[in-house]
Amino acid sequence: MQGRQIYWGVFAAALGVYAVMIVWTLPSITQSAGGLPPFDLRPMGYSAEEARAFLSALGAEGRALYTGPQRLLDMAYPALLGFVLIGALQHLYAKGWLLTLLVFVVLAAMGSDYLENMRVALLLSGDTSDLTIASASRSTVMKSVLTSVAMFAVLAGLIRSGWRGWTSK
Repeated sequence: MQGRQIYWGVFAAALGVYAVMIVWTLPSITQSAGGLPPFDLRPMGYSAEEARAFLSALGAEGRALYTGPQRLLDMAYPALLGFVLIGALQHLYAKGWLLTLLVFVVLAAMGSDYLENMRVALLLSGDTSDLTIASASRSTVMKSVLTSVAMFAVLAGLIRSGWRGWTSK
């Protein structure tokens, strides 16, 4: 029973961190940049011109949020979400190659998210070289794609589980 309590506690923490980002930090950063979305909200990536335009439009308040509270949230969220997704996948899928592959996808998504955060920190510190921008953009895209795949796998597992439960009655 304690394992479930830990899982649901981490799930609640992940939801809380996500809510803070969606309700407070990311909208405030967007507002500080004159309506331009932050790097985290560009799942399809961004060009060097778009990144430089965002950085030049980003005000002092937005920069402080990005390098302060948002940076802390960005450090906690990938680990929390990874724990939640891996726990759900372990519950929904039998041990074997598919579960192993899906856990690898979650871990790769977490790694991409941390790479994105490190590269965005470089951008915010003034390294706006084309290479840094391109690698930050690639990390953002990889994070988005891999997280989407993992969430789709959880959704597919839930549908499969519900279907089996419904048809066995």
